Amino acid sequence: MGTIVISGTVVLVVFGFGNHVWWLAAVAVLFLYLQYGRDSSSSSSAASSSASGSSSGGGATPSSYRAYRDRRDKQAKWERRYQRERPLESRRQAREKSN
Repeated sequence: MGTIVISGTVVLVVFGFGNHVWWLAAVAVLFLYLQYGRDSSSSSSAASSSASGSSSGGGATPSSYRAYRDRRDKQAKWERRYQRERPLESRRQAREKSN
């Protein structure tokens, strides 16, 4: 991802010799990459190496087996709680799933 951002920035700088708005676009791309691109990858690796190991994010793939197991256990806990608190609704959903 970083290679694509750097090559795109170089292209925008080259275009910027004719129009300075392209230089502003290059700066904006670099800023957005540094603000959101690198932070998201470093924070996810820091979260997986932490003691809790819990991952935040519904569809994100876990970076380690421990993070996957923690997320799976938490989901199972919530499903058991839902079945306990709403037995009629959970039975209806089970019937619809089997049909």
